[in-house]
Amino acid sequence: MCGIVGVLGKHQVAPILVEALKRLEYRGYDSAGIATVNNGTLERRRAVGKLVHLSDLLVHEPLAGKSGIGHTRWATHGVPSTKMLIL
Repeated sequence: MCGIVGVLGKHQVAPILVEALKRLEYRGYDSAGIATVNNGTLERRRAVGKLVHLSDLLVHEPLAGKSGIGHTRWATHGVPSTKMLIL
């Protein structure tokens, strides 16, 4: 099970994405992440566990951008991880 949200706006979207993901918390998940586009560059943050871990990460490593996407994930294959998988 997972949830996906996206925002295209006029303001910074990282806080909006995290708030939208909080509305999906009841679904159960083991990791979450968001990605934003800022000046043509895609940046992302991922965290294992509850959304509070992602929120804490964003305090120390904020994301700028007025468009972005967020997701929660329930691992059905493999363990939750913040590493990027390259196929």
